[in-house]
Amino acid sequence: MIASILIAAVLSEPAATFPEIVKGKELYAENDFRGKAAPKIEVETWFSGEAPNLTNKVILLDFWATWCGPCRATIPELNEWQEKFKDDLVIIGLSNEKPETISEFMKSTEMHYAVATDEQRRTGNTVGVKGIPHAMVISKDGIVRWQGFPGLAADPLTTEKMEQIVLANRALPNVRR
Repeated sequence: MIASILIAAVLSEPAATFPEIVKGKELYAENDFRGKAAPKIEVETWFSGEAPNLTNKVILLDFWATWCGPCRATIPELNEWQEKFKDDLVIIGLSNEKPETISEFMKSTEMHYAVATDEQRRTGNTVGVKGIPHAMVISKDGIVRWQGFPGLAADPLTTEKMEQIVLANRALPNVRR
């Protein structure tokens, strides 16, 4: 009897789902990739020396710059998320600044996630980024599950939303690379 109650409880639990797309949200980007295939992430320099392993991970792509106050303000939260979701999440901070500028900045600012530069702005131009910070959260099937300015009141990127995306990502079939 108890076993059948437990099985019924497990079967009645709602499946993990990705957050719904908020219609009419200002993205601060010319192109809306939400619910669509993510653009290719173009990188010239990885500050860790090599690209992180992205296989079966949620990717949080953060367009940022060292001179951007709101970008700098999100770094502690990004560090926390990388630690909290370390088995499921890879954060990539992508700047179009010179490698020397980023290296100098990183001497005084702890960034516990992958940091890269694309001085040619290839990925940023594909997205059409108009304001930073701008973030995209991509599930392991290559679909953008959240996009926009992380602190926007209408649809903020919160720890709860990241957890929802991570749980839904786990439910997807693994991909081979």
